[in-house]
Amino acid sequence: MLRTVSAALAAVSALALAAPAWADTLVDNVDGVTIDAAGKVKRFNGLVFDEDGKITQVLTRSDKRPQVDYRLDGEGRVMIPGMIDAHVHVMDIGFAALTLDLSNTTSLEDALAKIKAFAEANPGRPWIIGRGWNQEKWGLGRFPTAAELDAVVSDRPVWLERADNHANWGNTLAITTAGVTAKTPDPEGGKIIRDAKGAPAGVFVDYAVQLVGKVVPPPRPEDRDLAFAKAQEVLLGYGVTAVADMGTKMPDWTTYRRAGDAGRLQIRIMSYANSFETLETVAGPEPTVWLYDDKLRMGGIKLYLDGALGSRGASLKAPYHDDPGAKGLPLLTPAQLRNLMSRAAMDNFQTAVHAIGDAANAEVLAAVEELSESYTGDRRWRIEHAQIIDPVDLGRLGKHGVIASMQPLHQTSDRLMAEARLGPDRLDGAYPWRSVVTVGGRLAFGSDAPVEPADPFAGMAAAISRVDASGQPFGGWFPEETVNREQALAGYTSDAAFAGFAEGRFGRLLPGERADFLLVDRDPLFASPEALRETKVLQVWIGGVKVREAE
Repeated sequence: MLRTVSAALAAVSALALAAPAWADTLVDNVDGVTIDAAGKVKRFNGLVFDEDGKITQVLTRSDKRPQVDYRLDGEGRVMIPGMIDAHVHVMDIGFAALTLDLSNTTSLEDALAKIKAFAEANPGRPWIIGRGWNQEKWGLGRFPTAAELDAVVSDRPVWLERADNHANWGNTLAITTAGVTAKTPDPEGGKIIRDAKGAPAGVFVDYAVQLVGKVVPPPRPEDRDLAFAKAQEVLLGYGVTAVADMGTKMPDWTTYRRAGDAGRLQIRIMSYANSFETLETVAGPEPTVWLYDDKLRMGGIKLYLDGALGSRGASLKAPYHDDPGAKGLPLLTPAQLRNLMSRAAMDNFQTAVHAIGDAANAEVLAAVEELSESYTGDRRWRIEHAQIIDPVDLGRLGKHGVIASMQPLHQTSDRLMAEARLGPDRLDGAYPWRSVVTVGGRLAFGSDAPVEPADPFAGMAAAISRVDASGQPFGGWFPEETVNREQALAGYTSDAAFAGFAEGRFGRLLPGERADFLLVDRDPLFASPEALRETKVLQVWIGGVKVREAE
């Protein structure tokens, strides 16, 4: 699939191994800001860490400077904690960067031209693989078809993932290679988009994706290593030092372990397994210990309860406004959801349940209420996305320690599509960030990368304004659901760490935690939304080691 990886991996290894943590280091003369143990903003101007990369002192101007082995001048630059993305797909980020990327296409014609050019530039690839298409962004008003793909690539199978990861588009050769015909039934929790004669039209939704996906040649281990190296490069470029990896597969985990063993693991990964088979193979009867100096741990499992709004797979209480015959695709029955959550909770694994539609969110909240009677203690039940919540269910988010793991950039990207899918009268519980906080829930912010860019500063800008990069809509989309700057920063640092049971290890610049920090060119607590999006990450430090510096 991907060739010539040894040189790239050697370069990554050299970078990772070149800089050991320094003993007793003071980074002085900084404009420091962090969230403290009480959840409040703390200001400081000096940071001391030891040879293990752990913070020993946080200094203000009135504090006497200690004797240290090394003193670095921060030159007055802003220091903030390393950003934590509470919901990404790490390996997908890497593969997306190394394969066909359709995320910036603006029309079907634009996408087809890019697909044709990619195929012509890569004649040796047996399959054309890519992602990022979005028929809503194209203004197409329908799904694209296999015939349209055939017109530009017919000699090789083409298999392209939608931007939301919940549908794939294939050409005729991909479909016939998989043996899918008009007689192939829709799988439970999936849908084959069909033409007037009932034959596969080219798009497969949710669990139907595997009908073709199972015959796509898997990446080789060296391909995975290169993709992971690329993913780390992308994340560090945005100032992301830790992530929650949602849906870690067994080959993903072994990739991370190879990187850790070879000294190439730089970011911190809170891993949530894609299945109980993976969870039990990796972790056994309980969450793993933290490996590689707090850089890798599998502590939970990702479950899917519904699909996405864009492919009309999100499970709604009422029919879709723009498709009255559809209410979404529930991927688990209520009994199955409770059984799986209970199975994880028995062994103290955390559950992270994908729920986008209001019916799916109501079901997760009901399950949490029931299971909390049997499984007491600090469970930190997570709902991933929590995009559309019926206002009557919002109060339930403040009970039983539920964490709403949400992605601010989804709101700005999906606004017009959400209006079309739901209609004007069902938007009160759409992307309800402030409401989560108001009812006592806890937010963790992320990107869902590669669905959205893993850019925490763009995410913070959206969270405090609810406008997109072009300033639309004026005044913000349902601006009563914005959060303040302190809450946005916490959502990408301390609260994101808390959501993965990592508090006390990283996420704040406090004594005892890892020295994961950024030097940036502006203070996120004073910058306008427009300025926040332009934030430049000058340096990235993880565990007291500088791993990236801007050119």
